[in-house]
Amino acid sequence: MSTAHPSPAEPVADEVRRVRRTGWSIGLATGLYGISFGALATASGLDVWQAMVLAAVMFSGGSQFAFVGVIGGGGSVVGASLASLLLGVRNTLYGFALTTTLPRGGWRGLARAQLTIDESAANAATAVSPEARRAGFWAAGVGVYVFWNLFSLLGALAGQYVADPGAWGLDAAAAAAFLALLWPRLRRAEAVAVAVAAAFVALLTTPVLPSGLPVLAAALVAVAAGLLPRRAATTAEVGTTEEEAR
Repeated sequence: MSTAHPSPAEPVADEVRRVRRTGWSIGLATGLYGISFGALATASGLDVWQAMVLAAVMFSGGSQFAFVGVIGGGGSVVGASLASLLLGVRNTLYGFALTTTLPRGGWRGLARAQLTIDESAANAATAVSPEARRAGFWAAGVGVYVFWNLFSLLGALAGQYVADPGAWGLDAAAAAAFLALLWPRLRRAEAVAVAVAAAFVALLTTPVLPSGLPVLAAALVAVAAGLLPRRAATTAEVGTTEEEAR
């Protein structure tokens, strides 16, 4: 007796719908942090148009916060640009990982390069089929871009009337966002050790280095850790990884 099986197109279609929903949800949640960026940008001395060009062209939250942080702390444009550049290098690595799935030439290739960020790469990585990976990338990338720029504009307009962003907690919003993204990943001893070491380096260098450089020093800790030979995973760690995958 034959048993009916779902056609191959059905699970793929379901996966595409799922990653699209996830992508737009990520876009809205991430975009809300644009309010903080826009307010901090104008409070740091940028006008609304400068803040919006930065949001639309640079389009990398960590890099943008680093830029306005250095400028707001009295640092130079060169220092702010270097801090932003180093924090944005990771997007290049994401681009290499996505070359087999996404377009590399023409206007689609340019759009892919612009939308290659943490969220779009992560949403694409959760999918199995190539169709779903593409759908997940574009949904998250476009979603974040639209909502980030929209809320950045709202924040920039509001920031003109906020004398002290710290009084509203906006100066802590970026740190809170990074912590929220980091916390679920602190499951292995190596990750915890790197995070603690990076925080320790940042605390030591903050009083003695110009604005923007402590975060780079902390990032170098993670880079150095990534270059070290990885030890073999223990049975317990393999079990934890399998459980997370499920």
